[in-house]
Amino acid sequence: MFLAVREFRHARLRYILIGAIIALIAWLVFLLSGLATGLATDNGASLMNMEADHLVFQADVRFFLHLSILPEEAVEAVRAVPGVTAAAPLGHLTVTVTRGEEDEKIDATILAIDPNSFLAPRIVEGQTFAGQPAASVVVNDSFKRHGVRLGDQLIVSPSGTVLTVVGFTTGQTYNHLPVIFMDIPTWRELKFAAPGSAGSVVDPISAVAVQMDESTAARVEQDVPGVEVATRQVALENLPGYREEMGTITLILAFLFVIAAFVLAVFFYILTLQKTNQFGVLKALGATTSFLARDLIAQVILLTLLGVAAAAGLTYIVAAMIPPEIPFSLDSRLILTYAVVLVGVGLLGTLLSLRRIAKIDPLIAIGRVD
Repeated sequence: MFLAVREFRHARLRYILIGAIIALIAWLVFLLSGLATGLATDNGASLMNMEADHLVFQADVRFFLHLSILPEEAVEAVRAVPGVTAAAPLGHLTVTVTRGEEDEKIDATILAIDPNSFLAPRIVEGQTFAGQPAASVVVNDSFKRHGVRLGDQLIVSPSGTVLTVVGFTTGQTYNHLPVIFMDIPTWRELKFAAPGSAGSVVDPISAVAVQMDESTAARVEQDVPGVEVATRQVALENLPGYREEMGTITLILAFLFVIAAFVLAVFFYILTLQKTNQFGVLKALGATTSFLARDLIAQVILLTLLGVAAAAGLTYIVAAMIPPEIPFSLDSRLILTYAVVLVGVGLLGTLLSLRRIAKIDPLIAIGRVD
């Protein structure tokens, strides 16, 4: 560590430039991490925040909520299975609404629920729609960016159905759209407005949200005909576009880690080559290979930690400046994990330099000293 600090002071500009490159790579990793977390949250925040362990879908619809149709009696059938703690109906529909007579169109996802069930969202302003007139709704607070306030009316296109906003919730998005919570009967009027659109299903719903353990899930599939059960995580991963978004960003992050390892390996190997004579002199004076190796490792750890810390600070500053319309969310535990991985990648990049140090012959190296 002593030699590492001395070198930092002696060649300050050189190490500042290397540290800056490490910080830029780490910054890009953290920004992509924030974008990945933001996209995942924006895509399925309602599923993530749902107090359900599993969702029961119609069989053979690939766990797509928008394709699933079940009779409401499936809720009682699921509830009757031993081991099921609670079950509640869930309806889904994607709509476009306008605020009153304004022209601005707002795309949204309707989730129809029993307001007295465990699916009821947390109200942050106003009140729940339980006990309110029909077509009363609770909407995600992102509607406020469109000027929506308590008591406003949302008109569903093209049916013209008028919804009244009685409350706001937060952190409720589905498939990148803000969620409108409403009761099941109003949802049915919107979803199945066309005669026969529900087929032969009586009192249709989209799915059943269930609280139960994993062992009970298999029994539900056995006891309730025509259904398939998915965990909340599986349902999230089967959202349209979710795997593609996460896969793309994960691949970019993997390439970034490989590039970081390569860049650090090249930088420190070149520095080692430049210091071959000095290492030879130190070995001739009695310094062991392990002493020089520890000095290099300390140098890499210190430089990487400083670069990663600077990148983390810069990331949080930028995050505070990003508009709320852009899906970006920082997970401190994930940032810490990536920081540790980057330090590990930095150490991996020193292997080539350590091999070079081990092969330095003091006599040959001293002969090169001017």
